Amino acid sequence: MQTIAHWLDGKAYPGTGETTAHVTDPATGVVTGEVVLANVADTRAAIDSAAKAFPAWRDTSLTRRTQILFRFRELLNERKEELARLITAEHGKVLADAIGEVSRGLEVVEFACGIPHLLQGGYTENASTKVDIFSIRQPLGPVAIISPFNFPAMVPMWFFPIAIAAGNTVVLKPSEKDPSPSLWLARLWAEAELHAGVFTVVQGDKVAVDELLDNPGVKAVSFVGSTPIARYVYQRGTAAGKRVQALGGAKNHMVVLPDADLDLAADAAVNAGFGSAGERCMAISVVVAVGGTADELVGKIAERAATIKTGDGARGADMGPLVTRAHRDRVADYIAAGESAGATVVLDGRGVRADGATDGFWLGPTILDNVGTDMSVYTDEIFGPVLSVVRVDTYDDALALVNTNPYGNGTALFTNDGGAARRFHNEVEVGMVGINVPIPVPMSYYSFGGWKNSLFGDAHAHGSDGVRFFTRTKAVTTRWLDPSHGGLNLGFPQNR
Repeated sequence: MQTIAHWLDGKAYPGTGETTAHVTDPATGVVTGEVVLANVADTRAAIDSAAKAFPAWRDTSLTRRTQILFRFRELLNERKEELARLITAEHGKVLADAIGEVSRGLEVVEFACGIPHLLQGGYTENASTKVDIFSIRQPLGPVAIISPFNFPAMVPMWFFPIAIAAGNTVVLKPSEKDPSPSLWLARLWAEAELHAGVFTVVQGDKVAVDELLDNPGVKAVSFVGSTPIARYVYQRGTAAGKRVQALGGAKNHMVVLPDADLDLAADAAVNAGFGSAGERCMAISVVVAVGGTADELVGKIAERAATIKTGDGARGADMGPLVTRAHRDRVADYIAAGESAGATVVLDGRGVRADGATDGFWLGPTILDNVGTDMSVYTDEIFGPVLSVVRVDTYDDALALVNTNPYGNGTALFTNDGGAARRFHNEVEVGMVGINVPIPVPMSYYSFGGWKNSLFGDAHAHGSDGVRFFTRTKAVTTRWLDPSHGGLNLGFPQNR
């Protein structure tokens, strides 16, 4: 049984907290470790370490920062399968999915390697007579990242590469359900020769979160999680005077028009609905079947979903377990509630025969047809392998369904009609839209984030929004007498 603690000042730190939580292998139900949860003193020590490291890191040249970031990128690329296996062991997602998670996080590291260009300011000569004005971007100071269990590597990497490259120091508070990947990343940063204290990990629960939100030493907070907690983080953090971006929950609709390629749409619905056992904020959880092709579409989706092999993600299964027993039971309760409310259970995952230990947290792919918008399986974010099918008559009905939903994270339209596609991406009130693409997660140089109750704050993750979030601008007005310089140096000038 391993003990998992914190990372402080560039090395492992046991902490002083006496509270622990179990870390479990979801595929076996076996407790594999104990994570030490930070108390207030531990969290303050992490913040103080980041604050102490900030002045020197802020003044480190962009050339040096970029060199360290490139080294981190090379190390991560070489050893990403090692990190993926660690994710599978604690989260449960299949190995191929875990490798994909690391690869998508790596894209943001690569984006941040271009930080010298991204931090460029502007310059105006002779704005007034012999008066020049220029603007610069400067880091904020220590920033906090509070990340969820479903992407223990990728979500932190949405934020910390840009924050660190811009000159900030970072305190990461990962989920206590799968805490080991954060320490693995911390060790990799140390191997890349990042300055001690620039990247700190504090394991913990609400005690640590509240201290990060309240402590004046933390200048900004990035959060990803459920909507109620995102709202709480945003309100408490901004009340304490911090800059906060809080990405919340989702109910992502995939609208299928009658002219769509139904085979392509069925493949997409299964891939986007059941990948990572539905534990993705961008998972498709509702298929909106428009017109008279619903029966054929549902049949194709069910046929494909029935072939999915549920089992241990480290042993070649298509879909792994849910993250905890309690979460598995909660999702199963939603299926029962939908059935009781009148939905048709087309495929029932509650009795799945998984390829794995009998005590694993198994729930197979589930399809509910004829779902009403008043049913809890539609109104609530289930975060499991449950695909609800809502039938509507027209495109306008489908658009209204999406736009009246309180969430606005992601949506997709499947059609061969270019006019309908253009109208949809223009009219739909959702932050990320896919046209014949079921999971429209943008590349790292665009920004990730939803609308409505899927985002609290003005800034999305990574891309240009990420650079703006982790920096603040300063305008400088100057007037100088003409200087004279001397001295000889015939060497080729170098950046250092």
